[in-house]
Amino acid sequence: MNVLVFKTNLSSPPLIKWMAPLFNLHPCISEWSVDTEDVDNVLRVVSLNLIENDIIQLMLSKSFVCEALPD
Repeated sequence: MNVLVFKTNLSSPPLIKWMAPLFNLHPCISEWSVDTEDVDNVLRVVSLNLIENDIIQLMLSKSFVCEALPD
């Protein structure tokens, strides 16, 4: 399993709720979470075979900011 970590602009529960179906229904995502207490609104995604660019493109498709954070 890969844990991918991103800086986002998912800064509130309504925004996270709006994105939830994309993450919940994605067949390659087993877990995900957003830490809105962190200044970077950190998104963590657990997946077997997705790469950082896959998540970035998914977020960009809904006009959200998403930038990979180093390990």
